[in-house]
Amino acid sequence: MIRTTVETVALRSPPTIAPTTPVSAAARRLRRPDVSALPVLEDDSLVGIVTGSDIVALVAETDARPVVRELMSNPVTTIGPTATLSAAAERMRTAGVRQLPVVADGRYRGLLPAHTLAPYLSRHRLEIEWDDEPLRVDRSAESGLTAGD
Repeated sequence: MIRTTVETVALRSPPTIAPTTPVSAAARRLRRPDVSALPVLEDDSLVGIVTGSDIVALVAETDARPVVRELMSNPVTTIGPTATLSAAAERMRTAGVRQLPVVADGRYRGLLPAHTLAPYLSRHRLEIEWDDEPLRVDRSAESGLTAGD
């Protein structure tokens, strides 16, 4: 099996923001269709990430309009560029995130969205467990049902 690494796929480079950015400015940037998350950088180091879900939660819970530092997700789940794509998928699954910032030597390199992984990962690697009885069809007795029933 070929072990494809994070550094071999095209990473997204969404705009980044500072922790002191007003939430309204972050919300305006997140309205762009090509921006699903905003990495928050301070002195070129990743210190957080803001998504549309963070903004929606803020609006639903309060009328306040704080700066990004007060609502960004932190600590951020990240991945290195030499990690495999299957490791990235597993990290996304366990952390419950759809975007992984790629960080190397403490510096932000780009964003790996979940949809980028699909062409590289085999559907056969899905581990789905069926907890119920297997479906059985009794063909010995005609039920008398028609296709429209």
